[in-house]
Amino acid sequence: MIAETSAEAVGHGAISRPRTARRLRPGSAWGIACFGVDVCMLLLAVIATTLSGWLSGARMPTIAWATVFAGVVLGLYASRGLYRRRLRMHVLDDAGQILAATMFAATAILSVRVVLGDTGPVALDSLRLAALAGACVAVGRVALYRSLQRARSEGEALLPTLIVGAGRVGCIVARRLLSAPQLGFQPVAFLDKEPLVDTGRQLGIPVVGASWDLDEVITRYGIEQVIVTFSTAPDEVLLRLVRRCEELDIQVSVVPRLYERVPETYSIDHVGGIALASSRRADPGAWRFRIKYAIDPILAGVALLFFFPILVAISLAVLVTMGRPIFFRQTRVGRDGRPFEMFKFRSMSPQVGEHALRLHTVSGEVLGPGGVEGEDRRTRVGACLRRFSLDELPQLINVLKGEMSLIGPRPERPQYVSEFGQTVYRYDDRHRVRAGITGWAQVHGLRGRTSLADRAEWDNFYIENFSLGRDLKIALLTVGAVLGSFRSVEHRREELT
Repeated sequence: MIAETSAEAVGHGAISRPRTARRLRPGSAWGIACFGVDVCMLLLAVIATTLSGWLSGARMPTIAWATVFAGVVLGLYASRGLYRRRLRMHVLDDAGQILAATMFAATAILSVRVVLGDTGPVALDSLRLAALAGACVAVGRVALYRSLQRARSEGEALLPTLIVGAGRVGCIVARRLLSAPQLGFQPVAFLDKEPLVDTGRQLGIPVVGASWDLDEVITRYGIEQVIVTFSTAPDEVLLRLVRRCEELDIQVSVVPRLYERVPETYSIDHVGGIALASSRRADPGAWRFRIKYAIDPILAGVALLFFFPILVAISLAVLVTMGRPIFFRQTRVGRDGRPFEMFKFRSMSPQVGEHALRLHTVSGEVLGPGGVEGEDRRTRVGACLRRFSLDELPQLINVLKGEMSLIGPRPERPQYVSEFGQTVYRYDDRHRVRAGITGWAQVHGLRGRTSLADRAEWDNFYIENFSLGRDLKIALLTVGAVLGSFRSVEHRREELT
């Protein structure tokens, strides 16, 4: 391969290094892996459908039609971005796209076959093939995602990442990536002429130079991903840096200014070459939230009937071990700052004296008061209820009363709310909607003594990007987390025996 050199410097005194052959880009490798899995699973679906039809004597699609169907499905997957590399990989994020693309392909093939005069039970066999194909692809994706996430969690397949901008936002990005290796990025260095934060002391990541050191840093650390956050460098310097990364075939991500106001749904217009981004304002009174609040009590009533035997068993266990009352009632703050009385199963013995309000901090981050405060007064039954979140089930009564929602930000006590509202950025914005039994922050591990700033950020993201589909995803993730708790307990028992 003939070496090429870049004639443009990134900044004053920049180094121009030759472009050499690089290995396959991570995004391309990921797309090829997904495509290969999808092809294999679609082939399996075609074979299984044909074989089952042959054994049952039913009329199945010919190999030619099945091949056309698979090709259309793969093309639709590609058009919907299912082969692009993303930070978070979860089959729940792709399930809707997979189902829609598969059913659309089946409908299109069915229409063509009818137009061409293909008689017989084509609708039934096309639907059967589409359903099996979608299920097979979903199973294949689950296996692929979990294998990659496991490898990343063990420190493999991580991309050495350079963060431009050693300030507050740059440190937040680095800290999030370090705490979530499953995202696939390993921050190894900062690039900033005038760092605002001692990143070496806080995170153990060095600041290795300024923009003109880009080429040298990429070579020294084997950088494969660059994330541009906020910096004191002029915009033209950052633009040259991004252009140089593109010349070196380095993937670049940019944290936008006013990132808090960049939701998933927004429109972009242009005035000449200037982009104008318009975000959709979160309106808690919009029809989406009205539908949500109308569905909540119905689902809560169904859940109460479904869990009735469990509720009775827990009530008896609490009554026998702790006596009356069975429920623990505590004032919490809900929508628009209105207080309400939240129900939980009792899990602790009575408290002697008052427990003083104490806020815990780690590295300047205010932590939530969750967990066990003061003396551990949990009973054996109470500890079991808390481990599996069964003590939260009576909050279905709060949902029936319209005080809470099934999904939403977790409510806090009034004395903490008044304190957090003054010390935690955008904490009070969480009260725009009803509090929830579970929420977007909780299913991402932000519960107990975790950063309140992170919780507020995730909760506000949920509000500003609300959809019924996201609520369904949170519900499924919550069920998965509870089942995971049962599996972990069973695994520990097996180890002990």
